[in-house]
Amino acid sequence: MPATTAARTPVPPTEPPPAPGPYAPPAERLDAARPYALALFRAVIGLLFLCHGAAALFGVLGGAGPQGGTVAAGEWPSWYAAVIQLVGGGLVMLGFGTRTAALICSGSMAYAYFDAHQATALWPLQNGGELSAAYAFAFLLLVFTGPGAPALDRLLKARRRG
Repeated sequence: MPATTAARTPVPPTEPPPAPGPYAPPAERLDAARPYALALFRAVIGLLFLCHGAAALFGVLGGAGPQGGTVAAGEWPSWYAAVIQLVGGGLVMLGFGTRTAALICSGSMAYAYFDAHQATALWPLQNGGELSAAYAFAFLLLVFTGPGAPALDRLLKARRRG
């Protein structure tokens, strides 16, 4: 008869593990910082994506395209992509609805890559699609990892409970 052990509840990856002692191995200290590094990654990726949308919609930060203008309202797919960049980037940056917003942002960048870049060459370096591919995978990572420790979702959930 096999020995039974008490079931341990796994710690979700977005909650910080207990603080390691001062003599803990470096890997343990890095693991303790993981949720905060993830939150920083999320905030930076969201901010950069938001800036692309703001540039295209409002002509700020250099504007859209080589002339630095704005995209025409309702123009397919440029205007819709810019709205996704602005709104989705803002939501991801704040950590509000992160997984859903990141999934939509990832899909829009995958569409951009295959629609605008893939036709000219196979590899992103050859077709100018490095940024689209990098954003698509960065947002896909956030779909699976969640927002990290400090996020608006967590703050609102904690307020509802307490």
